[in-house]
Amino acid sequence: MVTINQLIRKKRKQKYRTNKFGALKGNPQKKGTVLKLVTRNPKKPNSAVRKLALMRLTNQKRIYAYIVGMGHNLQEHSISLVRAGRVKDLPGIKYKLIRGPYDFSGLDSRKTARSKYGTKKI
Repeated sequence: MVTINQLIRKKRKQKYRTNKFGALKGNPQKKGTVLKLVTRNPKKPNSAVRKLALMRLTNQKRIYAYIVGMGHNLQEHSISLVRAGRVKDLPGIKYKLIRGPYDFSGLDSRKTARSKYGTKKI
């Protein structure tokens, strides 16, 4: 326990939190352009081929973002919206693409979690 005299001489240090999603610069989403489409395998014990996009954001940062859902219509120079959210079995992937706005079409076959996949209500 510190004494009053110690607190007068040296104030308490403020705790600060680091930003895990630095490329977004504190914004909830950022617009970006697809530079390249790549695939990657997840770490053990999972096995699949995960689809990723190398994006250049409007603040000139380059990031890899995960393409959510089954199938996509993205190609080079497509424009999409990026949000924060890591993919647990892909090390270093901290962003996901948002389906619906710009060139990234939504899914038609969703009944649940429609907002994540850009599906309209039937």
